[in-house]
Amino acid sequence: MPTGPVQEALDALPLVDHHCHGVVTGDLDRQAFETLITEGGAWPGISTFDSPVGVAIRRHCAPLLDLPRHAQPDAYLARRAELGPGEVHRRFLAAAGTEVFCVDTGYAPERLTTPAELVEPVGGTAYEIVRLESVAEEVAAQGGEPGEYADRFRVAALEAVRRPGVVGVKSVAAYRTGFDLDPARPSDAEVTEAARRLLASGAGRLADPVLVRHLLWTAVDLGLPLQLHVGLGDNDIRLHRSDPAHLTDWLHLTAGTIPVMLLHCWPYQRQAAHLAAVFEQVYLDVGLALHHVGPARARAVLEEALEITPFRKLLYSSDAYGVAEFHCLGALSFRRALAALLQERVDDDELDLPDALRLAEWAGAHNARRVYRLPGAS
Repeated sequence: MPTGPVQEALDALPLVDHHCHGVVTGDLDRQAFETLITEGGAWPGISTFDSPVGVAIRRHCAPLLDLPRHAQPDAYLARRAELGPGEVHRRFLAAAGTEVFCVDTGYAPERLTTPAELVEPVGGTAYEIVRLESVAEEVAAQGGEPGEYADRFRVAALEAVRRPGVVGVKSVAAYRTGFDLDPARPSDAEVTEAARRLLASGAGRLADPVLVRHLLWTAVDLGLPLQLHVGLGDNDIRLHRSDPAHLTDWLHLTAGTIPVMLLHCWPYQRQAAHLAAVFEQVYLDVGLALHHVGPARARAVLEEALEITPFRKLLYSSDAYGVAEFHCLGALSFRRALAALLQERVDDDELDLPDALRLAEWAGAHNARRVYRLPGAS
């Protein structure tokens, strides 16, 4: 185990996870579990336990189920089933040491815990992040006239963000169109014509570039922090189009408006760092990547992100989805990686210890509290 004063401070710090999801409430068989721990799905003859994330689960999560390190998959899943989803959930969230969870509720093909259900076993605080594509698709599913779409979406989005506990919004534009879009706000006529195409198609999926642009500008009008998925995702994403550098012109146009939170970022953590360094409103995390590479490689990912990122711009997220292991593994990877990087700078006399401890608290909790205006912000 890594040691040192920075590691000790981070281990004791209650984290603020500024982007995560709920966990599946029912029992999981092997195929369901293996599908949930990968972005690629479970394939015949290839076990996702034989991947970096699968190995990390067996190494770091097995002891929390009273199993030896590196427990074999069948033993791991049998013990998980024996304990039941509620106890598994409690153990891993308690081990994560996360105090505040900002929960994206917009994607739930399985029955997931609500924000309140997610934190109930550990007594944390949960807030909600509204996924704007889900709101737009609900509006489109209700039909109506194309010329009414923009106003109806605006009203529905306002209603959604006024729900108690909502602190931000999110877009998955990276999945739907990518970021290489015309950065300008679309005209009313353009939105009406795009809505006409969407409603006539009956597709239900918001993937029209004009409507995605309209969604992003609506987010600006809402005034809350906007989370943007960047980089790594499932095979629905076109990775080269999710490079956040494509957002540069849009960020110029939206300067002075809302905080823009670049989520996950791998393999574009350096591009995201550049944007955070040159645009006041841009922040980043490397969340999803951390549990997929595991503690063994989390430092390498975070190290690139921190080459030029201002320390007030780095946040923690787990992007945990479906299985509680990811809440635990994400927190462990983040604490170890950040502690190692900061402690090395202290040891090399590039940073003094009080500054290192302050920067660790910023990244692990205080930056998120400040941006999302949560209690305890500093």
